[in-house]
Amino acid sequence: MRKTKEHYQSLINQLDQLHQDAIALEEKLGSTVEAVHPKFKKSAKNLLHYLALRQHDIRDLQEQLAQLGLSSLGRAEGHVLASLQAVRQHLCRIGDCKDTREELAVSFFENRELLAQHTEALLGPKPEKRSTRIMVTLPSEAADQYELLPRLLKAGMNCARINCAHDTEKEWLKMVENIRRAEQETGIPCKILMDLMGPKLRTGPLKEGPKLQVIRPIQDSLGQVIEAAKVWLAPQDVPLPKDADVWLPVDANWQVQLQEGDRLSFKDTRGRRRSMTIIRREEKGVLAHLLKSSYINTGTELVLKGKNVTQRSTKVGDLKALEVPLVLQKGSFLVLNREPIPGEPATFDAQGHVVQPAHISCTLPEVFTQTKVGEPILFNDGKIEGVLEEVSPDRLLVKITFANSKGSRLRADQGINLPDSKLHLKGLTEKDCQDLKFIARHADIVNLSFVNHADTVEALHEELRRLNATDLGVMLKIETKEGFRNLPHLLLTAMKLHPTSIMIARGDLAVECGWQRLAEAQEEILWLSEAAHMPVVWATQVLETLAKKGRPSRAEITDAAMSQRADCVMLNKGPHIIQAIELLHDILVRMQEHQHKKTSMLRMLHISDLGNLIQE
Repeated sequence: MRKTKEHYQSLINQLDQLHQDAIALEEKLGSTVEAVHPKFKKSAKNLLHYLALRQHDIRDLQEQLAQLGLSSLGRAEGHVLASLQAVRQHLCRIGDCKDTREELAVSFFENRELLAQHTEALLGPKPEKRSTRIMVTLPSEAADQYELLPRLLKAGMNCARINCAHDTEKEWLKMVENIRRAEQETGIPCKILMDLMGPKLRTGPLKEGPKLQVIRPIQDSLGQVIEAAKVWLAPQDVPLPKDADVWLPVDANWQVQLQEGDRLSFKDTRGRRRSMTIIRREEKGVLAHLLKSSYINTGTELVLKGKNVTQRSTKVGDLKALEVPLVLQKGSFLVLNREPIPGEPATFDAQGHVVQPAHISCTLPEVFTQTKVGEPILFNDGKIEGVLEEVSPDRLLVKITFANSKGSRLRADQGINLPDSKLHLKGLTEKDCQDLKFIARHADIVNLSFVNHADTVEALHEELRRLNATDLGVMLKIETKEGFRNLPHLLLTAMKLHPTSIMIARGDLAVECGWQRLAEAQEEILWLSEAAHMPVVWATQVLETLAKKGRPSRAEITDAAMSQRADCVMLNKGPHIIQAIELLHDILVRMQEHQHKKTSMLRMLHISDLGNLIQE
């Protein structure tokens, strides 16, 4: 059907209204724009224009524009006013309407330039063959095993992540020194990012169990032993060799007399007779093979059989206490204590009735005054779900609403999520402030964990000013429902310093927002970050099973391909991390030929039988 001039004018009027609303929001928040860093001025304006645009449902307008062969504004994130103006100009030409031109905040060309500049300022120069950077979480071994760092860089790592929730400044410094040494040796640049732990809500300690070491050989599906357990016998201060499974501390004077082929006998805690055979002697310890499952505790007597020696037996030294987890089932109750009382399982009477429910403490006292009855609570990345039945200043009573059919285990230092509770956790923790002193001296980027409110970003900025470290790159880790909800405020506040960026921490975010909303949430974060010309990191479980087990799942390959739309992708540590980096590099290089952000790149198809089709 032929379109009338009035129809074109109606579309133009809709575009003009979108443009006016965008300018109105920019003017309304003019003081906010003025407060951002000069390098983010245009980006802040464009972000506000995009937020104004997305306050409207323009799906009908999009369809009408697409029917005319015009842009439907579906890729306007980085240049909102330029997109509106370009479409308006085309409508004016085909509809013979009056055209106007206005000054733009960001042109089509500036969009990519601004994002590229901000990304390079934060994450360093673009790698040779790809535009998306690769970040890798360093394992604790990176402090002592220097040879790992050059391999990571050569495989494709562009940014090394050190998590301040683990290890100490001593290990962090060794990691930093190893990274800088590897940079010089390979000539490959690498940025260092360090995560502040943030106000993470976690379970407290558990009551110590018995000081016991359970040793099991490897068995097949029929219960037959196919590989002996490898037991390291050495004094307390001797490290465990790589090929040993477990360690038993023994007296140094007794251990030196052991030779290959010697047999040691003992009774385990169940009274069962067991023996192990020495297979290798080293300078400060021996390795033994054990063919039967054994329960060995502190004080178990080991007897050297069949030899005349001055000291035939010794006792196993002090073992680490076992952690006895809480086993929670659907319908059971759990008490969360404010005081750091070691957690214990539920106790029962002779009839099997609960006398005292399981209890454990948690790390943040704010939850006892800022939660309400009926709010959901999740443990261990959502593996256990519950609801708050009672709330008091000293304890929370939780009814478990979801757990494994055989019971789910809850251990110390596992995450707790309160997705519907509005916890006002502002400012930096004492540990964060202390760690930030180290980060300011040694790192390139600080990652602010569990950021929910703009006040926390302001507190970080203030601390950086106090440390004279305002040139330190800042990354905001979006991992809570509240942080996602406040993302526009967080972005505009973060823009007060340059460079800065966003990390989509999809693990906690999925638990907080619900698995069904994760895809939607991560898309919105990508869109808003692009509108702000701010680099975004795609994190959590990328090629996880490859890094840990040596083989990726099919779903992980698709996820890795989708991650190319971000500006950096984070891999977690694992024994096969080199293979994970190499595969991710290959996927990113291939996918950038097909996709840029939301835009499909229509290169020539590589379909092998197309020639045969044409010949037919």
